Amino acid sequence: MGTYLSRMAHLLYKRSVSLDYEVRGLINYKLSCCVNALLQSFSATTELLDILNKWHPSDGIDKNNVPLQLKNTLEAMRDKSYPAPHKDFLNCLYRQAIQRFTQQDADEIFHIILSLSKKQIADAALAQEISSLYEIKVETQVGCLNCKFIQRMPNSLFSLPLAICERENSLESCINSFFQPQMLTDSEVVYCDKCEKKQPSTYVVKLVSLPPILCVHLKRFRNDEGFTRKLYDKVTFPETFSTAIFAAGQSENADCLKANEDYSLYAVVVHMGTIMSGHYTAFISSNQGWYYADDSCVQPSTWTDVQGTYGGYRQHYGETAYLLLYRKNCRNSSG
Repeated sequence: MGTYLSRMAHLLYKRSVSLDYEVRGLINYKLSCCVNALLQSFSATTELLDILNKWHPSDGIDKNNVPLQLKNTLEAMRDKSYPAPHKDFLNCLYRQAIQRFTQQDADEIFHIILSLSKKQIADAALAQEISSLYEIKVETQVGCLNCKFIQRMPNSLFSLPLAICERENSLESCINSFFQPQMLTDSEVVYCDKCEKKQPSTYVVKLVSLPPILCVHLKRFRNDEGFTRKLYDKVTFPETFSTAIFAAGQSENADCLKANEDYSLYAVVVHMGTIMSGHYTAFISSNQGWYYADDSCVQPSTWTDVQGTYGGYRQHYGETAYLLLYRKNCRNSSG
C-alpha cells in the first residue's frame, strides 16, 4: 500500500511539473560528454529553465555569460531546428572555466556551472532562486571533549557528497555514514575557543534543510597516497525515498523535515570506464518514461536499466551512477 501511494504521489507531482518534452541528443565536441550529460540533467530540471526565463538580460550582455548561454541552450534543446544547441555554451565554459580535450569530473563541473550562473546573473533575486533550488543547508559541529563546548558553523552545498565503502552499499547507509560523528585526536586536534588551546574533539555534520532538487554525489574516485582510483563497488538507490532517512542526521536547528515528504529520482549522470579513460552518459525520466542519453544517441530505457548502474564486482569498468538528481514531490495540503 505504501509503495502504491508513493507512486501515486510521484505521478501527481509529474503532472504539476512540465516533464512532457523530448530528450534529444547532443554532439560530443572535444570530449564534451561530461557537460553533455549534465545538460541532460539540467534540461530535465524544468524548474531551472523557469527561473532563467524570468531573466531578461540586456542586449549588450557579454556573450560569454554562463547563465545566458545556459538559458539559450536549454531553450534550444527543445527545438529540433537547432543542430548543435549547446555549442555556444561549451565555448563559453571553455573560455573561462574548463579545458578542452580533457577528462572532467561531473560533480566539479556541476558546481562550476551553478556557481557561475549565480555569480553572473545580474538579478540578485533570481540568483538566490537558483541557489535555493539546489542548496542543501548543513551545520558543522565541533565539540570539545574537555569542556564540552560546541562550535557551530553553517554551510551550504550544491550536492551531497557521499563516500562509499569497498563493499555493498545503499543510499541510506551512505547517508548514515555521512552524518556519523568523527573523532579528532592526535595530529587532528582543533583549537577550542573556550579552553583557549587545541583539544581532542568530535566533528559531525548535521542537516538543516533540503532543497526542491537534491543532487547526490556518489564519491567513486578515491585518492590513496597520491594515486587516484575508481571504486566500482555496488551502491543501490531507490526510485523514491522518504525524508525519514535523514532523521538521524537532522540538526536541532533544522527547518521542519516532514517524515511523509518524499523525493523521486528523475536524472542519473553515469560514469563508465576508468579514472584515466572514462565517459559520461545520462538516464532521464520524463512523462514518457526513462530515456538513456549517450551524447547524440538517445533511446528509450527502463528503471531496470537504471538499476544496472548500481555497480559491483561483475561490472568492472562498466556503467556506474555518479550523480543522482532527486525532485521533492509536491504534496497537496488538503490531502
